Amino acid sequence: MDTPTAFVFVLFSSLALFQFGRADEQPLDWWQTAVFYQIYPRSFKDSDGNGVGDLNGITQKLDYLKDLGVGAVWLSPIYKSPMADFGYDISDFEDIDPIFGTLNDFDRLQRRTKELGIKLILDFVPNHSSDQHEWFIKSARREDPYTDYYTWADGKVDPLTGERSEPNNWLSVFRGSAWTWNEQRQQYYLHQFAIEQPDLNYRNPAVVEEMKNVVRFWLNKGVDGFRMDAIPFLFEDASFSDEAPSGDPNAKPGDHANLVHNMTQNLPETYDMITQWRAVLDEKKAEDNVTRLMMVEAYANLEHTMAYYGNNTVPGGHFPFNFLFITHLNNESSAAQIRGTINMWMREMREERWPNWVIGNHDQHRVASRFGPELADGLNMLALLLPGSVITYNGEEIGMEDGFVSWNDTVDPQGINAGEDRYLIMSRDFERTPFHWDNSTSSGK
Repeated sequence: MDTPTAFVFVLFSSLALFQFGRADEQPLDWWQTAVFYQIYPRSFKDSDGNGVGDLNGITQKLDYLKDLGVGAVWLSPIYKSPMADFGYDISDFEDIDPIFGTLNDFDRLQRRTKELGIKLILDFVPNHSSDQHEWFIKSARREDPYTDYYTWADGKVDPLTGERSEPNNWLSVFRGSAWTWNEQRQQYYLHQFAIEQPDLNYRNPAVVEEMKNVVRFWLNKGVDGFRMDAIPFLFEDASFSDEAPSGDPNAKPGDHANLVHNMTQNLPETYDMITQWRAVLDEKKAEDNVTRLMMVEAYANLEHTMAYYGNNTVPGGHFPFNFLFITHLNNESSAAQIRGTINMWMREMREERWPNWVIGNHDQHRVASRFGPELADGLNMLALLLPGSVITYNGEEIGMEDGFVSWNDTVDPQGINAGEDRYLIMSRDFERTPFHWDNSTSSGK
């Protein structure tokens, strides 16, 4: 028996071992039966010939998604942005970037999804804004009420030399210090991602209310829920204490992996913030008895990840993403290891929890590139057959592989900051290349 056949045989035979039941025996909600299809708008479908995908292009392809059996579409960020991190640096949380279209284009997309019975999910990016957001510009000038909308600190001063340095040793996910000096304000600001992405200060109640109002704005425009981006980073320890070295032998100087991030990730306050956003979604549900969904992105250990579900008394996300297929498996994993990884998640599925399966997204090399083209269909089928919800990335259904992007053409800040010797490992450009609509120039995009 060849490897792909053995893989599928052993995995499918193991499905008989799973018994996932719900004691309440209530009918399943829409989000428990839908296939979620993530679209990276820049690369999906270009409607106007400028080389960048847009909202009207997505609208044109909704019939294709309906034919696939997609029940919900999740859009990566479409908000107004300088595009330092390609939409994850937002300068206006309540507007559409012109490169994608207009609010009228969004309304047209939203109406068409409703006609087709497809739910529409937006990315919500709460941890930071763009440094070109009005809030940050005014915060840098110490204009109230925006003075404390972001995380600012004085830094350290050497008593002998008078030399100024960062407040602590915290590192950015995109390498280097997580602190940058702002000359106008004469303080450092925290950015756990790109320099152009200052962290919002969730210890300020005004910021909490501002971001709840962003959620309400899009709910009132008819969206059906949100994927909550980079949730573990929302709060930092108020003491600004240094983080301990991780001892990771593969980390290079400046790499985020050099530290144990107990001061900057998965703090108790973060879980409380999730429950507050859930309450906002449930307020909307109370109006028409239709669930507004919250999917939580948290690359964390299993204990921290499971806590994002909340509980029956204080619910959190409807589910945190299950990234075990990404973090625990690769093209050398045996069928037994894959089965063990599935069991690892299913053992945690108590009555109030709903399982889900993610095998790829816009931040990870494509399934066919990670596992090999011959296993891509098997993994897609497995995710669909397992109990719970499945989240797939545009192009996985046709077995797309990563596109090649040279160092000179690299635009992803994570890849650029990694340097030419490591950009092939760190860049996310490869999985974001154009969708293969046909074999013409630019793949018919």
